Amino acid sequence: MDVSQITSLATGLDNMELANKISTLVLKKTLDNQQTMAAGILDSIPQLPANPAIGRNINTTA
Repeated sequence: MDVSQITSLATGLDNMELANKISTLVLKKTLDNQQTMAAGILDSIPQLPANPAIGRNINTTA
């Protein structure tokens, strides 16, 4: 194996490692954003009344 091939291979591996680290950081940031958005959506759901049967059932027998 030629010396230039070894240096080329080492440089290529370093570039791949950097690309993987960047991809991982972007994925982590995306997942953090989705977690924040999901928490916001869940917090915006109104609470149920003290008696969960109130307002949820319709009496159809008169």
